[in-house]
Amino acid sequence: MKKWKYLTMTAVMGSALMLGACGSDSAQNGNNAETNAPASSGQEAADEKLQGAVAGDGSSTVAPIIEAVVEEYAGTQPDVKVSVGVSGTGGGFEKFIAGETDFSNASRNIKDEEKKKLEEAGIDFTELALAYDGLSVVVNPENDWAKDLTVEQLQKIWIEDGKEKKWSDIDPSWPDEKIVYYSPGTDSGTYDYFDEVILDGADLVSSATLSEDDNMLVQGVAGDKNAIGFFGYAYYLENKDKLNIVKINGVEPTSETIEGGEYKPLSRPLFTYVKNSAMKDNEAAYDFIKFTLENAGDMAEAVGYVRLPEEKYTEGLKTLEGLK
Repeated sequence: MKKWKYLTMTAVMGSALMLGACGSDSAQNGNNAETNAPASSGQEAADEKLQGAVAGDGSSTVAPIIEAVVEEYAGTQPDVKVSVGVSGTGGGFEKFIAGETDFSNASRNIKDEEKKKLEEAGIDFTELALAYDGLSVVVNPENDWAKDLTVEQLQKIWIEDGKEKKWSDIDPSWPDEKIVYYSPGTDSGTYDYFDEVILDGADLVSSATLSEDDNMLVQGVAGDKNAIGFFGYAYYLENKDKLNIVKINGVEPTSETIEGGEYKPLSRPLFTYVKNSAMKDNEAAYDFIKFTLENAGDMAEAVGYVRLPEEKYTEGLKTLEGLK
């Protein structure tokens, strides 16, 4: 199966993001007529060629899966315009709350405050799981010391303590060199997940370079012997010739350890959140999300993530059907 590259996606998604706000309106308005129009006699709904627009935004971690789905979907429904931005999980939820998108991709569960804002905005939503990811800690290939870290060592490395940290502060046998940090930005669900399971709410080191673009994090770690960073598993696989992956508590993230739960606490599910009214009123939006669930497992594996058990996709499709 074709392996999609995030660099290609960045250009596509960048232009799509600018169209995101108007895309949602056109999706809602343009497809009501499509939904209300009678189908051709004897023609199966699955064979119909739709027209309309669908708008999404959100996680850069989920983005490679969705970009792969968008590319495949264009071959089945070429007249449906799907625009997907990459504002990070938090940024995507902001657009979702503002009513600008039909779905929002997330690398963490929605927060209570986001649920409250959606309720205040009158937007009902449904969570749909897409795949598993193992948040991956990476270092420069010249780093031959930090091969296996405990959670406690990760905390010592990443939690702000008011001091400039050196590798030798973590282990006296390691180099007396300043640690250089690369982290997803604060709008990223990956940042939030790392904060939850590693930082436990403490502040991330203030000297870290933050970016919502995981490729910038890859470049940063690849370019500095003393650098350390973290991001989704697919980005490590895409760049494993430039990076070394770090075992956590003796376990390396692989498809098997992520799916089986051995790679903890950094294994996590990936989601998309759909606006219920869009699934009911926008035939193109419903069809795209249905196609996404039907193909998410294959697309996840194609770009380096781990598929869910088939019953999870079946359950998601049943839930989606109930929204129509």
